[in-house]
Amino acid sequence: MIGLAATLAAVAGAAGPAAAVTGGSGPRGAAHSKLTLTYQAKVVHLTCRPAGGDHPRPVQACATLRDIDGNPARLKPGDAFCMLLYAPVTARVQGTWEGRSVRWQQTYGNSCEMARATGVLFQF
Repeated sequence: MIGLAATLAAVAGAAGPAAAVTGGSGPRGAAHSKLTLTYQAKVVHLTCRPAGGDHPRPVQACATLRDIDGNPARLKPGDAFCMLLYAPVTARVQGTWEGRSVRWQQTYGNSCEMARATGVLFQF
């Protein structure tokens, strides 16, 4: 059983995060941000400055993105226990953050691992 857990952990971690935050213009924090967040067949749009879109918690999601300068690869996983069930989920963020292009995706072993790693961003 330990061998299976190690194999699943290795497979889940093998597809490390792919992130790109490029470009930029004007003073930091001055530009409008507009992002599309997806996983499985779920899609939400998030705007920041002002916080809005159809994300259920836009203020908290924008605050999370501000803390990591719009780069989801900088997210710090929370503390939660997840079952060792391999049902891969790919989370994606695409759009602009403060005038810079953002394209990020990460595959997690299951939706619990995604929720633990991304917090409020993918709570929809």
